[in-house]
Amino acid sequence: MGKDPRKNRKPVRRRAWDPSDADTLTRESRARREDRGAVRLPPLAKEFFSDTPANALVIGPYGALAFVLWNGAEHLCRVDDALMDGKSSVLAPGDDVQVEADSGGPVVRAVRHRRTKLSRPAIGRSREQVLAANIDCVVVVASAAKPQFNPGLVDRYLVAAQAGGARPILCINKMDLVSAEPREVEPYREFDLAIFETSCQNRAGLDALSDALAGKLSVLTGHSGVGKSSIINALEPSLSIDTQDISESTKKGRHTTTSSRLYELPNGARIIDTPGIKQLGLWGISPEELDYYFHELAERAEKCRFRDCTHVHEPHCAVKDAVEVSEISLARYESYLRIRKALVEETTPKY
Repeated sequence: MGKDPRKNRKPVRRRAWDPSDADTLTRESRARREDRGAVRLPPLAKEFFSDTPANALVIGPYGALAFVLWNGAEHLCRVDDALMDGKSSVLAPGDDVQVEADSGGPVVRAVRHRRTKLSRPAIGRSREQVLAANIDCVVVVASAAKPQFNPGLVDRYLVAAQAGGARPILCINKMDLVSAEPREVEPYREFDLAIFETSCQNRAGLDALSDALAGKLSVLTGHSGVGKSSIINALEPSLSIDTQDISESTKKGRHTTTSSRLYELPNGARIIDTPGIKQLGLWGISPEELDYYFHELAERAEKCRFRDCTHVHEPHCAVKDAVEVSEISLARYESYLRIRKALVEETTPKY
């Protein structure tokens, strides 16, 4: 028998993410960052969150209101003014909260510190938007076709998942539309990333995905039209979540899910469905630490001549050498370059 290639896979690396560290931006200590001067801090102040015992779980926030799972049932609650940030609350699906009965109905009084999160820059890019909180897994859903597999967006989601402290999973949906796996998926099989191939039409792969998510809190995320809501419907048909076909004129997905919401499945899985997006900004990640989330780059970076090598233009770069001999996927390296360039542009002061 031939050698099993899976034995050479490298684990997906995770940053040591402390949920109480509100200004987690790099791998450096807080003291060293403060020595360098001002850095961009998430404007959500730490006092929004507490260690108050929780008795409810946020299903979905809606402005000054929130649906929560409390006492075994779903309730629409008011959100205490102390948890409001402008016209919306700081709550996200998956948040552990304390709910109290009030004469006007149940009220969310407190929210606990988050263990993990999936987030991105909010519109305007001046603050963080948390899509899901306290998640065990981030299931990055991509489609084999209609719309076509988008490795650049997948890479951004993998970075965001690891930065938020959650385990990334890749799900290639709509496999019934192709005769073979898209060739762009191959680089992701070189490291310890769980990959599921699914079809909502013939249910291929859905049982395996369901087993992987059983008993966990997960979030399904990805491009519009890849079938996130369809997967949840296939796992639990009684939910009947609205879905749409892709646009025949553009061959791209159309938004059906407009806000994040948590669903419970009979096997104990709790899944947060999120709106599809075409681009994903990265929050709280500096250009200098990006290679940490590309495991194959981080592994070679230790052999670069310069300790602060960016793997872009420096000589004697072990990463570029590995790309030259195809030890690192060219597509993954180019994705790293694009993301790093975008991060540099975002962090460069504009006068």
